[in-house]
Amino acid sequence: MKISRIVEMGPDELISRGIEGVTKRLERLAGAAGAATRTRPDHPAGSQSSGRGGRFFPGATSPLTVSLLSSLFPDMLQRTRSSAEAICQGRFDLLGYRGLTFGDPVDWHLDPTSGVHAPLKHWSLIDPLERATVGRVKVIWELNRHQWLVRLGQAWRLTGQERYARAAVGYLEDWMRRNPPGVGINWASSLEVGLRLISWCWTLHLLDDSKVFSVETTGRMLQWVMAHGAHVARYLSRYSSPNTHLTGEALALLYAGILFPKFPGAARWQELGSSILSEQIRRQVLDDGVYFEQSTCYQRYTVEIYMQALMLARLNSVVMPEDVEQAIQRMLDFLLAVRRPDGLLPQIGDSDGGCLLPLAPQSPDDPRGVFSTAAVLFGRPDYAWAAGGLAPETLWLLGAEAKESFEALRPAAPSAAPSRLFGSGGYAVMSSGWDEKAHHLIFDVGPLGCPMSGAHGHADLLSIQCSVFGMPVLVDPGTYCYTEEPAWRDHFRGTSAHTTVVLDGENQAAPEGPFSWKSRPEARLRRWTSTTELDYADAEHDAYMRLPDPVLHRRRVLFVKPRYWVVVDDLSGAGTHRVAVRFQFAPLPVALEADGWARARGPDGRGLLVRVFSVEPLEARVREGDLSPIEGWVSPDYGQCLSAPVLIHESETRLPVRIATLLLPDDNPSVPPPDVSALISDRRQLEGIVLGGHELVLIGEDDLELRRR
Repeated sequence: MKISRIVEMGPDELISRGIEGVTKRLERLAGAAGAATRTRPDHPAGSQSSGRGGRFFPGATSPLTVSLLSSLFPDMLQRTRSSAEAICQGRFDLLGYRGLTFGDPVDWHLDPTSGVHAPLKHWSLIDPLERATVGRVKVIWELNRHQWLVRLGQAWRLTGQERYARAAVGYLEDWMRRNPPGVGINWASSLEVGLRLISWCWTLHLLDDSKVFSVETTGRMLQWVMAHGAHVARYLSRYSSPNTHLTGEALALLYAGILFPKFPGAARWQELGSSILSEQIRRQVLDDGVYFEQSTCYQRYTVEIYMQALMLARLNSVVMPEDVEQAIQRMLDFLLAVRRPDGLLPQIGDSDGGCLLPLAPQSPDDPRGVFSTAAVLFGRPDYAWAAGGLAPETLWLLGAEAKESFEALRPAAPSAAPSRLFGSGGYAVMSSGWDEKAHHLIFDVGPLGCPMSGAHGHADLLSIQCSVFGMPVLVDPGTYCYTEEPAWRDHFRGTSAHTTVVLDGENQAAPEGPFSWKSRPEARLRRWTSTTELDYADAEHDAYMRLPDPVLHRRRVLFVKPRYWVVVDDLSGAGTHRVAVRFQFAPLPVALEADGWARARGPDGRGLLVRVFSVEPLEARVREGDLSPIEGWVSPDYGQCLSAPVLIHESETRLPVRIATLLLPDDNPSVPPPDVSALISDRRQLEGIVLGGHELVLIGEDDLELRRR
């Protein structure tokens, strides 16, 4: 650890880290083999109910729920069986990887994508970020979260076929033999230990009635569950990762404390989990509902953590503070606003492709199951509308009664205006409506990641994402990887991968390792206005003020509803700089056409026309799937990478300079683009864009103004 980091620590953190260090050393000296014996329940393992108690999620064990699931979701039943069959054969779909195999028997410490086997020594002696030693650690950890065990339990519940239960028991017994408490990479992250604990709780309940799930297996599992709970409580991520790591660990403690009340320390686990969740939601969720890490993936993840905590607390008469429910709904309201017209979430910031508990097959950008459960939990018709119907995970969590509750809501689109500013989080949403064919733009006017390290934030200040006719066109590139391929990691979170301005080929912030930045530039919203006819946002950032010739980037976006956007970039400074306005598209055909237009077309022919104006000559080009330099790529899921066009307008010019872009949704590719021209002053200043000779967007120093002739 760096000396500068130690100096920054407060006394509480210094004491906590000191105690952890001593505890790790004592564990290593004593030998991890003693950990299991130190954490036995105070009842013998001869009874299947030993150590257990508390009410579990009703859908997991109710025959009525299982029958309802089978009748309402036959496709889900088939997909669950197919997935369970593959798991029985040792093939696993993890993150963006499909059909991974880890040997027979499963090598729980192997990364099959690199062939690297993590060492079998005390977890505190293993560096999870050391690629040569552990390979792609996220792949190993994803396997060892054991969320696929839940799929086997669901398959047994839905079909009654014991081979699924036998496979689950076989994997569990093998894992317990090969992963003694404290030994190996699978104990190196308290969050991963906690998520495995949650998976085991679900597996215990789903397979509770199975004939092959023996008393002996249950007894051994209880010992390991207790070892998991003790490990999480001992090594909380209060200071190392006080984000979803800490809240996920707190949820695991809440599970263990409520469901295993006879375990030593169970009461403390429950109180500790509940108090951490209560205090962290106030710290991690801003007043406008934006999650502080500036990531839609981790925001959804946080919503799932807190909704499960709330459901489990309600079932067991554990009181959660009232502001927890309010904060969850604020988070959901933000996701509802930034959700694209096609119903999926845009990628903002990092996305690791994981989720809290995949009770139904879903893509990482699909929030409909979350909204379905939230609709029943909070009685919200707008959430039911966003869900598009009752989701199977809602029944697994809340039981058969959830169907009647959901249907009674009468789903309806939100009554609020679809255009909205989230001032604390820093997002301006400009939308033509709530319908599935709406035009929708997100303007990032907020900070780079969370206040501590910016770990999961991208250098995407003043970037935009855009959907037209409900189809995503300009997109965030995604994440692809974290630690294993540094060049790709830096590209996907770098400025050039986003739809914004790049100056002199420089990132807005320089990476310092896979989860931090050397500097933290700031963005500032200057103005926001929204009416029935226009949306207008004006913002600037200081990222390029660090250059020898400091430059301030100001971007203004005007939405003339519901027809087009005008984006104006002003770069204020002196000296000569290379200015590039970049537009990262989804995997769609993009072509440069006559008169300076670029056209992106979707499968139905509709799409987006882009026209860039400046008094300085700009070189336009489209790149896709390039490797030197890396550009023209998107990542729909962790570990997946697809080529996708990036449109670049670039010039080496003396500042100050102004560049204006017209984003025009186009519903008829057979019709030529409209007549559009730039209004240039006598001083060679770009002062406006003229559309069709009768509509003028004036670009002033303080405003963008629409005039019709």
